[in-house]
Amino acid sequence: QVQLSESGGGLVQAGGSLRLSCAASGRTFSVYTMGWFRQAPGKEREFVAAISWSGGSTWYADSVKGRFTISRDNAKNTVVLQMNSLKPEDTAVYYCAADRLGLSPASSDEYDYWGQGTQVTVSS
Repeated sequence: QVQLSESGGGLVQAGGSLRLSCAASGRTFSVYTMGWFRQAPGKEREFVAAISWSGGSTWYADSVKGRFTISRDNAKNTVVLQMNSLKPEDTAVYYCAADRLGLSPASSDEYDYWGQGTQVTVSS
């Protein structure tokens, strides 16, 4: 069982930066692939970024590649999404998720545990 809690969301102007953190409970955090997804009003949840259990592999949506960076610290049971050069279209609720198998990191259906989400709003 893994419990996830996101923090770091807020309101920022276009071009600015935010750092989202996800704190995980449970001693088995280090075996999970961790992902970030987002959902804007009226839209489906979409993949943002993911990182393998070791941190050795990362995946990004094309829309955020070069602007967002995902990282993890297994000793602290945390995963971080650093978001730079933010755009108004990045506005959404951002969710942290944990996937035990890591076979398809971009697929939300594969994830076993989800946080409650944190709001990110980017003004133009």
